[in-house]
Amino acid sequence: MFRKKNEKGFTLIELMIVIAIIGILAAIAIPNFIAYRNKAFCSAAESDANSIAAAIADYFAVPSRVDTPDTVATTNWLGVNLSGQGNAQNEVVVTGLDPNLNITITIDDNSERCPADYTAAMDDWSTIAGGPSIFTKLMQLQ
Repeated sequence: MFRKKNEKGFTLIELMIVIAIIGILAAIAIPNFIAYRNKAFCSAAESDANSIAAAIADYFAVPSRVDTPDTVATTNWLGVNLSGQGNAQNEVVVTGLDPNLNITITIDDNSERCPADYTAAMDDWSTIAGGPSIFTKLMQLQ
């Protein structure tokens, strides 16, 4: 069986080299993608804290609101939807909810996917052994 002169195609070696190159690129790209996706969970918790801080500032911006709301139902009166779903939804604790004092907003990252090296490098993050990473935001109303 002779090959005609006008037939074109790739040899098996050429195809194997292309597949090897694609495999090497995938081996490099997939771990980076996973790391970026996990850092997004950290950003979601930080965004939740900023949203709650904005809602608290908005609440106390009305001059007639000088009372301290019930801290148990904080998420109800703030109207902030937290990131995550089901058991992996972030949890919020607001303490010192007095417009004349410092207010502390603590977010528990229940997804437990925020990388340890990221939380260790940031001052606002802390970790509990065997538990979620915790993001703390301090705010003071002026």
